Amino acid sequence: MLDVRRLHLLRELDRRGTIAAVAEALTFTASAVSQQLSVLEREAGVPLLERSGRRVVLTPAGRTLVTHADAVLERLELAVSELAGAREGIGGPLRIGTFPSGGPAIVPATLAELAQRHPALEPMVQEIDSTRVSDGLRAGELDVALVHDYDFVPASPDTTVDQVPLLEEPMYLATGAAIDTDPARGTATRGDTLAELLGPWATTPWITARDGTTGHAMAVRACQAAGFQPRIRHQVNDFRTVLALAAIGQGAGFVPEMATVRTPENVVLTRLPLFRRSKVAFRAGGGTHPAIAAFVAAARTAVGATSRTSSGSTKTPAPSRKRE
Repeated sequence: MLDVRRLHLLRELDRRGTIAAVAEALTFTASAVSQQLSVLEREAGVPLLERSGRRVVLTPAGRTLVTHADAVLERLELAVSELAGAREGIGGPLRIGTFPSGGPAIVPATLAELAQRHPALEPMVQEIDSTRVSDGLRAGELDVALVHDYDFVPASPDTTVDQVPLLEEPMYLATGAAIDTDPARGTATRGDTLAELLGPWATTPWITARDGTTGHAMAVRACQAAGFQPRIRHQVNDFRTVLALAAIGQGAGFVPEMATVRTPENVVLTRLPLFRRSKVAFRAGGGTHPAIAAFVAAARTAVGATSRTSSGSTKTPAPSRKRE
């Protein structure tokens, strides 16, 4: 009989690439992970791993077993969800991951909604980049997470994680009035291309998210699609800081619509044909868990209320200028 915990280790090795990374993520020693994987090979009766330089790679049989491990672990998650549904009430810890801009925009309203509906729940929030969410969910560090992707940076397929849509919002180019000397430059009209909207700013310094994040990749690829390589001056993940830097003429940057509610004076916002999509992610099979379903419902209620407020505020974000 194959041991489920060892199947979990094999799957993590397939995703993370090294035994050291698996050990660090799951708080084991590297030798303990190696020993457990050796036991799994004996249980399977065929080689599952082979050395490739300093790395360990899965054999064809190992990769086949990972596919079955995905299905087995998903069924176990479904079982946990059904058992939780048989209990009375919804309570206990709920570990929530969020991308940085989801903190002020979505999380407080979601937690307030949860507290009203399910006061026995104990939400525990930690900020995490969307690229690390899958690892955190599989390792059990998170139960549910807010994630996002952008045009030009679609989410990578991951059979270990399920997602439900939460919000789609347009992206804006934020520039300072001090460097916006031509009133016609950057004015958006229906059908404008990225090259037409971003091209005039090709020689301007740029403000992007930190290197290695989806926001950074989106900014660089959008500029490249417009025909130039951005000259990046500042790297910050907080959209409020992006807007503040743009306001004093420190460069141009991208911000999602939700971040434009409190736009500083002297910032010009130009709507772009780009979108950010926010979603709720959880382990495959976990969507029916009462606590996760409650979080999804609360997040959708919170986003609906926030979107209505945002729509009313950002169409004319005085004293900034917004170009549709």
